[in-house]
Amino acid sequence: MGESPDICPTLRYEDAKAAIRLLTEAFGFTADAVYEGEDGRVTHAELSYGNGRVMLGSKGTESRFDRLMRGAGPAGVYVRVTDVDDHHARAVARGAEIVMPPTDQDYGSRDYMARDAEGNVWSFGTYAPGATG
Repeated sequence: MGESPDICPTLRYEDAKAAIRLLTEAFGFTADAVYEGEDGRVTHAELSYGNGRVMLGSKGTESRFDRLMRGAGPAGVYVRVTDVDDHHARAVARGAEIVMPPTDQDYGSRDYMARDAEGNVWSFGTYAPGATG
């Protein structure tokens, strides 16, 4: 897995299991850890893509973080991928909702955007944040 990232988006879902399926099957993430409570809801999950990671869990667990995030709106997460068109084709084949097809950007990146079932926008592209050029 390599070095852990210093920044890690954390999302809450009504149906965390469906979110994990979308992220792994359509977008190619790896589910590194998935913990469930006695009620079967996901209390904590960690998924990786390249050297990046996202954490997620079910809404309604009443953990301190869950209570603080109550009422939070959707989030946007950007993921750098090598082949945008291939990644997009995989997502389409697995039923992901595409909100912007692969598009060449003025700043040199090629990106596409998808929305998960709970409104979060996932952007995938070739732009490398922080890279100097």
